[in-house]
Amino acid sequence: MFNDDDQRIYTVVRNDEEQYSVWPTGRSVPRGWAEVGVTGTKAECLDHIRVVWTDLRPRSVREAMEA
Repeated sequence: MFNDDDQRIYTVVRNDEEQYSVWPTGRSVPRGWAEVGVTGTKAECLDHIRVVWTDLRPRSVREAMEA
């Protein structure tokens, strides 16, 4: 769980497997991750992730299962 009082600004990031996370704005994003253009409080970013990341399987697993 996260701290509801955390008012720092975060950015939503996604990796090549299309998995999402939040990262503190202003810090270098780790290798393999890219910003997706959404920033806000941690709660706002997590709300966005809940909407867009509906299939939690990594992209490679989804593609293998569809083949």
